[in-house]
Amino acid sequence: QVQLVESGGGLVQPGGSVRLSCAASTSIINMRRMEWYRQAPAKQRELVATIKSDGTSDYADSVKGRFRISRNAAENTVTLQMNSLKPEDTAVYYCYARPMFTSSTYWGQGTQVSVSA
Repeated sequence: QVQLVESGGGLVQPGGSVRLSCAASTSIINMRRMEWYRQAPAKQRELVATIKSDGTSDYADSVKGRFRISRNAAENTVTLQMNSLKPEDTAVYYCYARPMFTSSTYWGQGTQVSVSA
């Protein structure tokens, strides 16, 4: 069982920045990939960013150039740096983990990010 705890959400003005953190209860070195998803009201959950076991990353087109995913294996954390935020980035952001050698997947409880003037 892997527990994921997100932190760092809040209210920010358009153009501002927020840094989200996801703390895992186990070593993230054992993760095939870790991802950030988001879900806005009345919308489906969507993939925002991925970081794979080899350190490579992918982003949704809507956040490319503005968001950056990174990981700290020593602290077992994955971070999403969100810059140049727009009102349409408003959503609950979820951390997701897909370990190696198992079909299990894990989700955090989510953290709210609201972008508004």
